Amino acid sequence: MFRLTFMLCVGFSSIAFSQLKPKIEGLVSDPNGLPLSSVNIQLMESYLKTQTDDKGLFQFTDLTLGTYSIRFTRLGYASKELTVDVKDNLTRIELTLEPVVLMIEEIQVSAIRATNQTPTTYTNLNKEELARNNFGQDIPILLQSTPSTVVTSDAGTGIGYTGIRIRGVDPTRTNVTINGVPLNDAESHGVYWVNMPDFASSTDNIQIQRGVGTSTNGAAAFGASINIKSDNIEKKAYAEIDNSAGSFGTLRTTVKAGTGLINDHFAVDARLSRIQSDGYVDRASANLKSFYLSGAWIGKKSLIKANVFSGKEVTYQSWYGVPGAKLSGDQDSLLQHFYNNYYPGGLYQNAQDSINLFSSDARTYNYYRYQNEEDNYQQDHYQLHFSHQFSPKVALNVSGHYTRGKGYYEQYRYNESFDVYGLDTLFVGGDTISTTDLIRRRWLDNHFYGGLFTLTYTNQKRLNLIFGGGANQYVGGHFGELIWARYASQSEIGDHYYDSDALKTEISGFVKANYRVKKWNLFADLQLRSLNYGYTGLAQNAGEIVPVDQRVHFLFFNPKIGFRYDWNTKNGIYASYAVANREPVRDDFIQSTANSRPKPEQLQNIEAGYQHQDNKWFTRLNYFLMQYKDQLILTGAINDVGEYNRTNVARSYRTGIELEAGYRPIKALSLTGNITLSQNKIAAFSEYVDNYDNYDSLGNMIQDVIEHTNTDIAFSPRLIAAVGIGYEPIKNLEINILGKYVGEQFLDNTSSDQRMLGDYFVTNLALSYSIAKWGLKELKLGIQVNNLFNEMYENNGYTWGYVYGGQRITENYYYPQAGRHFLARLSIRL
Repeated sequence: MFRLTFMLCVGFSSIAFSQLKPKIEGLVSDPNGLPLSSVNIQLMESYLKTQTDDKGLFQFTDLTLGTYSIRFTRLGYASKELTVDVKDNLTRIELTLEPVVLMIEEIQVSAIRATNQTPTTYTNLNKEELARNNFGQDIPILLQSTPSTVVTSDAGTGIGYTGIRIRGVDPTRTNVTINGVPLNDAESHGVYWVNMPDFASSTDNIQIQRGVGTSTNGAAAFGASINIKSDNIEKKAYAEIDNSAGSFGTLRTTVKAGTGLINDHFAVDARLSRIQSDGYVDRASANLKSFYLSGAWIGKKSLIKANVFSGKEVTYQSWYGVPGAKLSGDQDSLLQHFYNNYYPGGLYQNAQDSINLFSSDARTYNYYRYQNEEDNYQQDHYQLHFSHQFSPKVALNVSGHYTRGKGYYEQYRYNESFDVYGLDTLFVGGDTISTTDLIRRRWLDNHFYGGLFTLTYTNQKRLNLIFGGGANQYVGGHFGELIWARYASQSEIGDHYYDSDALKTEISGFVKANYRVKKWNLFADLQLRSLNYGYTGLAQNAGEIVPVDQRVHFLFFNPKIGFRYDWNTKNGIYASYAVANREPVRDDFIQSTANSRPKPEQLQNIEAGYQHQDNKWFTRLNYFLMQYKDQLILTGAINDVGEYNRTNVARSYRTGIELEAGYRPIKALSLTGNITLSQNKIAAFSEYVDNYDNYDSLGNMIQDVIEHTNTDIAFSPRLIAAVGIGYEPIKNLEINILGKYVGEQFLDNTSSDQRMLGDYFVTNLALSYSIAKWGLKELKLGIQVNNLFNEMYENNGYTWGYVYGGQRITENYYYPQAGRHFLARLSIRL
């Protein structure tokens, strides 16, 4: 009986063991034999990722028999890739990672990055993904496939002025850094991607954090942060030329070269780029130049790296947009628009210009006709980074930076009042002349400099601490000059008709902690930010030059807490709560007084999600709630200086779900997609509309007031989705298809169907083939077909209106995007 029982047990055990799916177990240690925790491990032929625990152990379960490539990476250690042949139910690996100083440069950005231990929502794009799609368009275009993202381009092609909204959030509320250094303009909070053309060619990776995210340098993220890491040092010498050409006279030439490591201590990398395009919109041309230069010294445990990069742009203005009446094709509506807007005023002084409004192609129409109606600006960046690894537990990074920006936009102005420019009235032959046609330039002359540091401590087991902070100062000059006038009065060429100076000083510090307890990871992040801002001089307000002089101080505390729980290598959940506060932008101050100045905004952000990954599938489901207090919006109200200034609304919110998924049925084919479903609401606000039929006894116009409740926040689609297909039919030939859908969105905050952008679906196709022959490291050919099915759509615009003759007049303006267009590419790397 005992023998029978024993045999049955052995038999059932054998059957059960034979039914177990194969798994890989392993141990990762340093050269001294000590276990390494927090080593990132990826199974390359699948979506499986994991980390070593505090004993240096890891495992992948539920695999299939076959060959796998496994990549091991950890900050401060050389990455390693192994090929493992899984023939049995259990495969064991022991691996040693070697310390390497080259990895120390990752310290520059690691302090503000999220990892797979951080309970927040983020997307990483590596160098290969960026290079695959980089045909010379601006960085926002390369990010368009990421969740909750909508991009736009004034010229319609993605070259020149481009913008990006994540979760519908105003671009000025998106924090952007390069190597940890703030890129947002200190006053306007804007990021002008046109000032850094082709920087994607010098980018190693980008991380997008949605929501508040982790503490970073600069103004708080109120919807997203974009963290850019420039190129890493390459060990071997190289040279590369990358050319693109295509529709609308587009031409991109990029030359890169690097010395590799010289005597194991020195390296220099350089890039020169030029991009030209006529633009889809009439005269929306761009002439862009840039360079990137990096030099590094590498010691045993230290790294000094200097980066200098610059961008010079000359773009013809196309930011006026196309009137909705012209896009509609209704000649009666266009004629009404013509009379409502006082054509042939402005630049339209002759019959030819008026004919242009009625006869030119609607989608490529450009209001501006003056030949030098252009933006001309140069921005130079200088960064110096010092990193030192005291031990495997402690690392330090110190960075100094300086950004110099100077340039102008030039405008032809018709029938301008002398008073606005401080000019005296002319009396000529009995005629009184108080207006003139003129050409003006409005200048920015800016300096931004400071220092940043991060100190990282990890006990190699459970605790990771990061201390960081810095001090930055911005000095900005704003002035306008006249370079021509039909009637010059007493003016001289180059006279400044306004001139103001601004000074902004910021000091901030943060501490972040991750603590691992078995399958739990606990996270806390505390930031304190102090800033002083002031300006003085003359500025242009409500069409008049007025003296301005204000000083403000803000002190913000931004806490964040959260947890992550991974019950195995395939499934995990996370949740976080974060608070962010941020100051108003320059226009909010300039276009107000101390009595009408808006208050700072506050955002309380909850993120919660579930992640699953296995051999062929990955799924990420995230819920977000972004609750705003005192969010700033345009209501149309005129303040005490006659400006349509932004106004605080007490309560507003964004909430929704983001779903990402990927499926790899075979090695050569991958299917990916994401979808965002959201509600973006303002609880209540008052809309103010100019009424030119209604004046008080003093002759002041009285605005109509319309009360709104539960309306949609402008530019916030309820549905955003993307789907991607990647296929490699033969080795080195890649075919990628991206489809992007963006639902309806409103041009203002009233949820009016009369002020709306329609939904659209756009498909892009890219093919690339690379070989390594004839002594070349790589020869790559590529073609990109944008808007494959020739969708006629607009993805941005603006609106304004008034009451006249008892009627509500609404003027909508749109930015049409190009139909089907092409880019071809040839890249050679030696």
